[in-house]
Amino acid sequence: MKEYADALEFLYGLEKFGIVFGLENIQRILEIIGNPQEHVKAVHVGGTNGKGSVVSMLACMLSEAGYRVGKYTSPHLVSFTERITVDEEEITEAEVAELTAEIRQTIQREDSDRAFTFFDFTTALAYEYFRRRQADIVLVEVGLGGRLDSTNVISPLVSIITNVGFDHMGYLGNTIAEIAREKAGIIKRGVPVVTGARDNAREVIEGIAGGCESPVHVLGGDFRYERRTDQVMSYTGLSMKLDNVFVNLKGDHQLANGALALCAVELLKVCGFPAEERPIRNGLSRVRWPGRIEIVREKPTILLDGAHNVDGVQALVRFLDTRFPEKRTTLVFGVMKDKEYEKMIDLLRPRADVIVLTRLANERGLPPEAMKGLAAEATITQDVRSALLKARAVTSDRDLILITGSLYLIGEARAAIDEMF
Repeated sequence: MKEYADALEFLYGLEKFGIVFGLENIQRILEIIGNPQEHVKAVHVGGTNGKGSVVSMLACMLSEAGYRVGKYTSPHLVSFTERITVDEEEITEAEVAELTAEIRQTIQREDSDRAFTFFDFTTALAYEYFRRRQADIVLVEVGLGGRLDSTNVISPLVSIITNVGFDHMGYLGNTIAEIAREKAGIIKRGVPVVTGARDNAREVIEGIAGGCESPVHVLGGDFRYERRTDQVMSYTGLSMKLDNVFVNLKGDHQLANGALALCAVELLKVCGFPAEERPIRNGLSRVRWPGRIEIVREKPTILLDGAHNVDGVQALVRFLDTRFPEKRTTLVFGVMKDKEYEKMIDLLRPRADVIVLTRLANERGLPPEAMKGLAAEATITQDVRSALLKARAVTSDRDLILITGSLYLIGEARAAIDEMF
């Protein structure tokens, strides 16, 4: 529809302002439209990896328990509407168009000189949508960092910091302690914190939480999980114990994410959102989070994973070693310029029999030629479609095509695979 196309043109046009840290603009936008964030009860989820998985697990468990659940995540894979859902139903194109036009006109009328970013505007749009849809609870994924991220204008019931690793160092700092301080910026006074962070990062988070008089619940200490088999764990929590819980996301790291989500569910109980064992189990057994160790085709097996930093690639390699230890693999790899792509390729090379490097349809994408020295045997392609054609040509039906390096790559690949395979 034309109105939706116009809305996207406006929203993506805001990307010219780039990434601008700070809350002044988002707070002003929200003030102009009536502070919708004050009308939602929320859980705020930050960290380096696993944010979206934890949000999706919580959404499924709470929906199964009968609550009307809003979810705000980023980035999207194929459609902008993926970012904003209520009860797992995406905001419609018509609703995006209507809200964009309405909020834009209100800002122009009240503060026409105000400049704001894509993420400022879309975050305000999401909070207004959740208010109008009267969501019982909203699960909000941090975009980048935490302290100065546009989402950090809420007073949540629970804050979650999944883990802390090296990513976005140009914005967040060059040490784990510096990055942890940015992530911990979502902690609010008296609001309980759930975290899977370790060592120095955990100490930083505990220190900041202590200054806010916020209780901290640490994975491996206050609550824990034990792997039983693939995708099955037992959970021992603050007051709840569950045996043989199936998690419908692949990879042992998803069991850790499941434990974080379960601890948050325990804390939400005292906030007026109780969930019994059956909806908890049902929610985890049906959770989906596309593009995260997702097998989308067989013959050949095509596996998509949005691993975009070293920690994510390490988790992916562990999965491959367990699930496909002997399978011949064609790697399709594309990455953003600001990532530790050298280390990522070093981890993936031993798992790849054929490497195809490609360029993302994004101005922040790294030209594949820049990676050639790291994998001299690799084939260079200039777009994702060409990379997939090359991968299919050199891969038999018994083999594996692994597509990874960026969520933007996964989004492009998903759209192309449906047409090509």
